[in-house]
Amino acid sequence: MRRRALLILLGCWFVLFGQRATAAPAPAPAKPASAPAKPGVSLETAYRREFAFLEAERSSLQQRVSELDADAQKKIAAAEGEVSALQSQVMATSLEADRLNDVLNRTASEVETASEGDDVLGGLVSQAAAALEKGGIKLPAVQEGDEKAQISQVEFVFGQGLSLLQRYGSIRKESGAFFDAQGKKVTGEILRIGSIASYGVAGQAAGALAPAGEDGMKVWPEVPSAETARALAQGQSPERLQIFLYENLDKPIEAKLEKTFLEYVNSGGPIAWVIVVLGVVCLLLILLRAAFLWLAASNTDKLIEEITPLIESGKIEQAIETCGKKRGAAGRVLTATLKHLDSPRDHLEDVISESILHETPFLDRFGSTILVLAAVAPLLGLLGTVTGMIATFDVITEFGTGNPKLLSGGISEALITTEFGLMVAIPALLAGNLLGGWAGNIKDALDKGALRVSNIAAGIRVSVRPAPAPAFQPEPRLHEAT
Repeated sequence: MRRRALLILLGCWFVLFGQRATAAPAPAPAKPASAPAKPGVSLETAYRREFAFLEAERSSLQQRVSELDADAQKKIAAAEGEVSALQSQVMATSLEADRLNDVLNRTASEVETASEGDDVLGGLVSQAAAALEKGGIKLPAVQEGDEKAQISQVEFVFGQGLSLLQRYGSIRKESGAFFDAQGKKVTGEILRIGSIASYGVAGQAAGALAPAGEDGMKVWPEVPSAETARALAQGQSPERLQIFLYENLDKPIEAKLEKTFLEYVNSGGPIAWVIVVLGVVCLLLILLRAAFLWLAASNTDKLIEEITPLIESGKIEQAIETCGKKRGAAGRVLTATLKHLDSPRDHLEDVISESILHETPFLDRFGSTILVLAAVAPLLGLLGTVTGMIATFDVITEFGTGNPKLLSGGISEALITTEFGLMVAIPALLAGNLLGGWAGNIKDALDKGALRVSNIAAGIRVSVRPAPAPAFQPEPRLHEAT
């Protein structure tokens, strides 16, 4: 600010000085000659006067600037003090707000904890009331808001709960009613082992008891425990304890019934019956083809050894008669071969091939049908899977997924049909391939037997012996020179 004031003063000074220096002196008016002349003011005097004036102004302005500067410094210092005070006040207010927020959070947490404690206590009292009611103890009612009564109710719950636990932890005998194995209600003695097992004895009805629903009990037929129940009722200690453990008597427990074959197939739907019928047909075809192949697979080598001496001695008619008496494809093919021994070799081979071709339909009977059924069975199982899943989704669409029993029908159909399809396909495929290989071996044996007979008749003896094993030759070794 001081520099600014000095610049303003210097500017004013140069303006005034310039105007005085550049201004031309005005011509003095003509005065009468009689007036006396006044002495003139020089330029230096005027400059000194102006300079003195400006110096005075400059000093005044400097003093004013100093006063303003001091006043500004005081105001700045006061403002800074006020800012510091306000900052301190803000900091203190912020800390107080944080403290109050923490207090509020702790209070809210305590309120929530107290509310949860009330809820837990209420739930505990409700569960205790239900458990005590099962033991024949009724919880006293209290009014809402009566803290003393609620405290006394909690004390009652714990006191009676301990006594009930002691009661459930002991073995006690009491009179009561239960259902026998035929579902008839009988009255007799019930031996309770805590709250996890019971035995009942009422005349001929005796055994371990299982929940029957609504706090009722029934004799469990799957556990042979009649002797154990009678021994315990008489105060004896059996060596082996046949027992049925249960959690509570609210829900009945039903014995698992074994499904019969018809029920099992019915659960798979109509496609399961189709697969079963298909499996029965496939089994019959396999048995029939095995019987046909067994009849056709007579001992060809034995028959050839029997007729070889007759052929060598020229008794062809006796050899033909011997082959005709034999049943099976070998007898028929060898008979046709012996009847055409006098024919040329090419014609004889054609006769042998034709005879074997005549036997081929008999040997291949039902083979392709068995393989087709083996391929169709898993496809039917897949079809049953698709229909079962469609039925399951229909049930889900109508009733939702809340009841698993409603979904079990479609799932059973889907899985059972797949199982039946594989049960039919796998054995049928194996049996079909094995029987096909058996039929091929029979054809090869017939071809070899017919050629052997023709060679014997032509005086050719072919002996097939296994090639001898190569003699052991030790590998050469390199000996070091000594």
